[in-house]
Amino acid sequence: MLSRCRKLSAAVLIAIFFVFSAIPISAEAEPVAVSAKACVLMDAQSGAVLYARNADEKRPMASTTKIMTTLLTLESGDLDSEFVVDSDAIRVEGSSMGLRAGDAVTKRVLCAGMLLPSGNDAANAAAVAVAGSIPAFLTLMNKRAAEIGMTRTCFATPSGLDAEGHGASARDMALLAREALKNDDFAAICRQKSMRVMFGNPPYARTLYNTNKLLGRDETVIGMKTGFTDAAGRCLVSACERSGRRLICVTLFDRNDWNDHLALYDYGFSGASDFTVPMPDALEIPVEGAEKTAVRLVPEHGLTLTQWFGVQPVYTQTVRIPPFLTAPVPENEPVGELVCTGADGTEITRIRLFSAEEIPCEEAPPPESFWDRLRKKGGPGGK
Repeated sequence: MLSRCRKLSAAVLIAIFFVFSAIPISAEAEPVAVSAKACVLMDAQSGAVLYARNADEKRPMASTTKIMTTLLTLESGDLDSEFVVDSDAIRVEGSSMGLRAGDAVTKRVLCAGMLLPSGNDAANAAAVAVAGSIPAFLTLMNKRAAEIGMTRTCFATPSGLDAEGHGASARDMALLAREALKNDDFAAICRQKSMRVMFGNPPYARTLYNTNKLLGRDETVIGMKTGFTDAAGRCLVSACERSGRRLICVTLFDRNDWNDHLALYDYGFSGASDFTVPMPDALEIPVEGAEKTAVRLVPEHGLTLTQWFGVQPVYTQTVRIPPFLTAPVPENEPVGELVCTGADGTEITRIRLFSAEEIPCEEAPPPESFWDRLRKKGGPGGK
């Protein structure tokens, strides 16, 4: 009986799925005039696309490539240990953060050198520092792209310089930006107009300046990366936050990118409204060893998603709970979670589920007395 009064620690969880769908937002009609040959405006929370033009057409994307190079560098860890840059790697054409042979630097400073002045030298140096060689780093880039769901992407350089096969779709770059912004270090660096950093031989302080002019034109813009080559034209990936909502915009080959991004943000945020996600009804877990056979579950809090232009968001709710509990079950005990994912399967949030009430152990019957046992046997007084 005592063993029945200990709560089960179940390794196996029951997953219950609740799928809610809606008609995807159409990008056929163009609510704003955009000069880009390809573009996407995406809700960073749900992955919903609010506006698109040639969104799945693979195109060269120039130095916006450095979003992936920076993300992998940050994810590699050991960001603040100094090392000497590879002298061959930093011999590269185009934009530079000013690295020279023999310079001591850190990975974190290289990330600033990629995201602000768009240093090709920083990208190559980071690739060698992380993977040992540029070809090995390209393998990491394409593997990470596949994990993110970038199906129209091939990385052939860590810097974004034109190379055979190098390119991505606007939709893929929006997915990459969405993933990168989940990294706190990335988000903190890409929104800086300038940064004071240390590198050199010996290291000394200097200032790096961001090429992203949107940061100075609209205070709600929070990054992210510019790019240009002759083949790619002007490319821009940016993100913007207004009233607690975040949008990501990507334009490829766009002569008017600053204005186009701001116009798309004004358009997108004008169609935003709150959508309260209904919680699943009658959630409960069976309970063993108690008079009450089940315990109700309540979520820690509600969930609000953004509804764009009156279209209900697409999402999936997954309830993860043990198959049963063993009494006693305290009130407000965390016993599971509700996982909400967007239309593309990316997790939006997790909400803990708690027991709504206390479930005590079933009371054991009182022990039989000597006379009760005797009566059962038909002894004196048993008739």
